[in-house]
Amino acid sequence: MIKNGHHAAEEQREEDSVCGTPGGSACSPEKRKRVVRLWCDGCYDMVHYGHSNQLRQAKAMGDYLIVGVHTDAEISKHKGPPVFTQEERYKMVRAIKWVDEIVEGAPYVTTLETLDKYNCDSCVHGDDITLTVDGKDTYAEVKRLGRYRECRRTQGVSTTDLVGRMLLMTKTHHSNMDNPDYQQHTDNFGKGPKGHSPWTGVSQFLQTSQKIIQFASGKEPQPGDTIIYVAGAFDLFHIGHVDFLEMVYKQAERPYVIVGLHFDQEVNRYKGKNYPIMNIHERTLSVLACRYVSEVVIGAPYAVGKDLLDHFRVDLVCHGKTEVFPDKDTSDPYAEPKKRGVFRAVDSANNLTTDDIVQRIIANRLQFEARNQKKEAKEMAVIEAMNRKELDQSEGAAQPAH
Repeated sequence: MIKNGHHAAEEQREEDSVCGTPGGSACSPEKRKRVVRLWCDGCYDMVHYGHSNQLRQAKAMGDYLIVGVHTDAEISKHKGPPVFTQEERYKMVRAIKWVDEIVEGAPYVTTLETLDKYNCDSCVHGDDITLTVDGKDTYAEVKRLGRYRECRRTQGVSTTDLVGRMLLMTKTHHSNMDNPDYQQHTDNFGKGPKGHSPWTGVSQFLQTSQKIIQFASGKEPQPGDTIIYVAGAFDLFHIGHVDFLEMVYKQAERPYVIVGLHFDQEVNRYKGKNYPIMNIHERTLSVLACRYVSEVVIGAPYAVGKDLLDHFRVDLVCHGKTEVFPDKDTSDPYAEPKKRGVFRAVDSANNLTTDDIVQRIIANRLQFEARNQKKEAKEMAVIEAMNRKELDQSEGAAQPAH
């Protein structure tokens, strides 16, 4: 539901608040005497466009962004077992275009020592809260010392929500938030015994042109660039996609990679079940955040035909080792590029598929539900404590002076 068009205005205010001036002009390196280095950290499990948006906002606050990623052991201790291994998570974060450097095995609690070790001015985190196994704010120290900055959490996406869509197995999950089965899932998954936490709950994602502009590179292909086209669903953008796009990027000295994304209805035609898990708007942001991608065609035709190849002046068309489903008329969607001799099969040596990820989630459903309920219970305890503190302060202020 759009709230009187305020959503886009909020996004512009987000950009303004990052640098202190409209349009963020104060953030240009020319106006600074030195490089501002920033630190972000997290689990980055099931990396989605919400994580990417946090890192985009953080990068806009300075010049050089370092991202610390926790180990499997640290995440298991404080939250429960992650969906992806640490090696997979390191690679996913490296592929996000706003990240300059990653630190493997970063400590779960962010300390001044960590910021100083990597010569970072500040730590940046979203406006939710991260708690240790014993319920303490992991950013308490850097907040106390004034080395903490905050960015807006992306509405409409969370790991809780994505897992819910995977477990639903309905074709309309991304357009039917009122589905009783979906509501039951969110109650089980993102609701502890004392009600909803605003940080772990589920909300609706609203796409805006401003958000696409923020994620897009804005760069046109230059003379001498090799224009490479790939197409697909790129659903639940994952490490298998990253490895494929990296391999595609390496096919030329100066690659300009265009990704054609199929509309939801088209994806469901050839994938079936409840695919795609993410709608076209979400998949657009996920792919645009990848450092190997220059441009995205939103709602690309399934057949890579003459018009598309000529319009984008495509030099090379690549496809991975996944099955190529025939078009509606049973024809080969890559017939034209094959005829022109510009089709190339690319093997990334990574066989991970979106199906595999869904199977990981389903196999660990109860574990993930327990993990989220535990997380939300801790968050609700903090909210209650904050509310009590505010109440005590307001009552204290209301006492008449003697």
